[in-house]
Amino acid sequence: MRAALWEQTAYMSRPFQQVDVFTDTPYRGNPVAVVLDGQGLSAEEMQRFAHWTNLSETTFVLPPTEPRADYRVRIFTPVAELPFAGHPTLGTCHAWLAARHAARAGTRADARGENNSDGEDIVQQCAAGLVRIRRTAHGLAFAAPPLLRDGPVDDALLGRIASMLGIARPDIVDAQWADNGPGWVGVLLESADAVLALRPGFIDLELGVVGPYPPGSPYSFEVRAFFPKDHATVEDPVTGSLNASLAGWLLRTGRATAPYVVSQGTALGRAGRVHVSVDVDGAVWVGGGTVTCIAGRLEM
Repeated sequence: MRAALWEQTAYMSRPFQQVDVFTDTPYRGNPVAVVLDGQGLSAEEMQRFAHWTNLSETTFVLPPTEPRADYRVRIFTPVAELPFAGHPTLGTCHAWLAARHAARAGTRADARGENNSDGEDIVQQCAAGLVRIRRTAHGLAFAAPPLLRDGPVDDALLGRIASMLGIARPDIVDAQWADNGPGWVGVLLESADAVLALRPGFIDLELGVVGPYPPGSPYSFEVRAFFPKDHATVEDPVTGSLNASLAGWLLRTGRATAPYVVSQGTALGRAGRVHVSVDVDGAVWVGGGTVTCIAGRLEM
């Protein structure tokens, strides 16, 4: 009976990687599941698989529909599709590059995807538009997409944010909408220690908290990212989209000078390192290490 049911289901073997992002050391960054051939899958099937992986994001690579793009990607959390997300962008590009070089060479892909695409920018198509990606001295980096919403946070929301974080309202140095897709609100605290000391209650929005390290430290800022899931607060280990939107705010207000390095994931026992730089044309680039932890095929 089981064999008959299996035969009735149109499963297809698809290449798959699980990539750790914003780290050079496996299992210290933020993982993303990458299905390298999403053709023929419905949004419902993609969402079901993303729910099953239970990672913060799962991506599906598709042929581009935009002539300037190298590939198209759809990005899913366990419960919804996102127009853009940072660490899935880098992890997907890493997996795509490794698969392409393996196909060209006819050999097993380099687990670190060290060989780049010809020295030119890679262009990813996603629901938020076209995103440029390139290799830097610190790994793959993406050009920060434009904000969908920015500007000050009103006093009522600030009071609610302080309550959710378990701190006093005066402990918030500044706050800003920093939404480039997921819906982030950025909150600045006085120090990295203050960020690491947070013990938030239930947080009902996408909230990024940043605090500076003292001068001379190896990192400029500590960042933590919180969002709601199943009526509980979840902390993301390392968050590219948040660091991209925070970078524009911190650089614009003179609180940061590029290039700089962010530490994230410390409170979770991770060691995420996010490298922020500014191009000659003023574009903000956000990058870090990427490493394949799982590679194979799946039936879907």
